[in-house]
Amino acid sequence: MSEIRVTVNGRARDGAGVGPHTRLLDWLRGEGLTGAKEGCAEGECGACAVLVARPDGEGRSRWTSVNACLPPAAAFDGQEVVTAEGLGTAGGTGTPAVLHPVQQEMAVRGGSQCGYCTPGFVCSMAAEYYRPGREAPGAAAEAQTGTEVTGEEHATGHECGPNGFDLHALSGNLCRCTGYRPIRDAAYALGAPAEADPLLRRQDRPAQPAPPTRVEADGARFVRPGSLEELFEHLEGTPEAQLVAGSTDAGVGVNIQHARPPLTLAVDRLEQLRTLEVGPERIEIGAALSLSEAERGLAGRVPLLDQLFPQFASRLIRNAATFGGNLGTGSPIGDSAPALLALGASVVLASAGGEREVPLDEYYTGYRQSVRRPGEIIRAVRIPLPQARHSAFHKIAKRRFDDISSVAVGIAVHVEAGTVTSARIGLGGVAATPIRAHGPERILGGAPWNRDTVLAAAAALAGEGTPIDDHRASARYRSAMLEQALLKFWAQNAPAPDLEVSR
Repeated sequence: MSEIRVTVNGRARDGAGVGPHTRLLDWLRGEGLTGAKEGCAEGECGACAVLVARPDGEGRSRWTSVNACLPPAAAFDGQEVVTAEGLGTAGGTGTPAVLHPVQQEMAVRGGSQCGYCTPGFVCSMAAEYYRPGREAPGAAAEAQTGTEVTGEEHATGHECGPNGFDLHALSGNLCRCTGYRPIRDAAYALGAPAEADPLLRRQDRPAQPAPPTRVEADGARFVRPGSLEELFEHLEGTPEAQLVAGSTDAGVGVNIQHARPPLTLAVDRLEQLRTLEVGPERIEIGAALSLSEAERGLAGRVPLLDQLFPQFASRLIRNAATFGGNLGTGSPIGDSAPALLALGASVVLASAGGEREVPLDEYYTGYRQSVRRPGEIIRAVRIPLPQARHSAFHKIAKRRFDDISSVAVGIAVHVEAGTVTSARIGLGGVAATPIRAHGPERILGGAPWNRDTVLAAAAALAGEGTPIDDHRASARYRSAMLEQALLKFWAQNAPAPDLEVSR
């Protein structure tokens, strides 16, 4: 078995005994770093959160929080990881312990009771503490005077503190006993990192490139190919291999369903899959670019995706999850597909034989099935330009954030001189695959953009798909939410005299 080598808390560690399915969390705990814990094994609680140095532009890196319970340890070969133990110093004989500013604020503001979730909170909070561009206009001094710490709601829907701390950085961390107010207060009391802070200064250097990696044990293999060509060679020999980028879906299969694929191919650091190109006619997003990286790179160029991103799981998940992975699973409740369908997106499929482009609404053929052939991968997602003038993403779930959709609706409508010139509606959660709502689109297309048109289209939208009853929602509820989504869209985008939507 080949060994991996990971820099943890500033010290290189050999991954002796790490197998293809050994999780990063298990390996870290086996190394004595037991701050990170398993709570849910699905990436929903954040008790396992750690920091990883990821690329952030030319010559720089960014401390990024990720769930350690989902990705294999082998995926971090050659990488730098910081756990909660590596943020402060424990001290020793004659040497006092020194808490990291995040740990200090959590302590003095009562942000921890049982402490089970605290190391994960601290790591997620530290990632936001070091986020480039976060401004801290005297929040620490304000807190010392006893002034109440409050936040404000930004246009993106993110609640930010007076120090610029985005509270949604903690959206993937759950606490069952402390209560969130003191945790929020700790986050909002953080000032700017000191200039001499070693973790801050580390961001001024590039992240370590991920080396080609190969780990074998018990008849299974983990391989990080060094190139796209090598990836295709492995796929030609084992077309059923499991492709992983962030492992946010595959990791759940390993943890909950005890999946043990014989070959796991890591594609997350392949540069050919990590592109982001904005041209006059289209935007192309590499399939292995994380959603957080795509969000930063797009910088508001796609308003519909700006509505999607905050509702897609949590920041911890978005720091690892990719469009390629979300579409590649074929899940009918994946959040990205309805939005991308509304945008008229296509997927670029690549293999050793070349590339082909397939419209997303022609990609799915059945439940978790697609037109992707053996040996093909999703290389990129393409979004045509220009975009529709009015767009929205509506997600209906039991929780506002960090939950699985009962229904998801992406809507894009272009109106010229009071007439709908184009309309696209993508749906998730109401059929065996993500689908387009062709009937309502036909009602809207070419019709006046008025209340009567929308009421007719909304009534037709309620009849789209083949919704079922399950533990998340009833079929009747799903149909009702489809209709309401379009009515809400009308209320938000109607000409001023036509705001009435009641029936």
